Amino acid sequence: MNVLLVFAHPDPNSLNGALRDVAVSTLLAQGHEVQVSDLYLAGWKSEVDRADFPLLPPDARLQPAAASGAAFAAQALTDDVRAEQEKLLWADVLILQFPLWWYSMPAILKGWVDRVYAYGFAYGVGEHSDTHWGNRFGEGTFAGKRAMLIVTTGGWEEHYSARGVNGPIDDLLFPINHGILFYPGYDVLPAFVAFRVNSLDAAGFEAVAARLRERLRTLATTPPIPYRKQNGGDYAIPSLQLRPGLGDPGASGFALHVERGAAGKPAD
Repeated sequence: MNVLLVFAHPDPNSLNGALRDVAVSTLLAQGHEVQVSDLYLAGWKSEVDRADFPLLPPDARLQPAAASGAAFAAQALTDDVRAEQEKLLWADVLILQFPLWWYSMPAILKGWVDRVYAYGFAYGVGEHSDTHWGNRFGEGTFAGKRAMLIVTTGGWEEHYSARGVNGPIDDLLFPINHGILFYPGYDVLPAFVAFRVNSLDAAGFEAVAARLRERLRTLATTPPIPYRKQNGGDYAIPSLQLRPGLGDPGASGFALHVERGAAGKPAD
């Protein structure tokens, strides 16, 4: 498979950098083709502004969605954005790797999404009708491809558990997994998360690295998170409300959008 790893850490000699090297070497050993987009090394421009849309008249109002759509249709997006889009089309698998900063991804990675996910490319695709509300949430440009996160955090695993003070890690990552990856069609694998990384010694790092190697060896076979498809019948259109009777009784929030098996766990 072709794998694109988008890496967002400012220090190449960090623990994240070491895990990136573990990931790349493991993937290559499995026979995959790998490209790495190192955002800090590349000096990635994270903010969306007028410079992103060369065809936009200087006196025109900047509406980012409309401007990106027009630029994408005219093949007039900036070279750095177009290069990343080509990588995404090439890749069978997308991996986003980052440290968890303030309960989310670093700004430079969010800026990569903001600029690369142009209207007409990653969103704003497909028909809108009484039965189909665009190609998204299980459909779209990246349907049939896989994606996963490699995330590090200094906090304890217990801090990110169901009763932990930070909230469940799956809930914190839901906006990324569901809203950034599943939205344009990816089959999203459960995230690989390394906890308490600031206190790892050599043996601790090797344990994390071994766990990462095992996850990457099963990249093609790991079951994805069973998110409900928007146009699969579970949601009423156009309200996009989950239909009555679906979901565990009394459940609310993010959990409603994951199909559950008989034991109340994500279905395989």
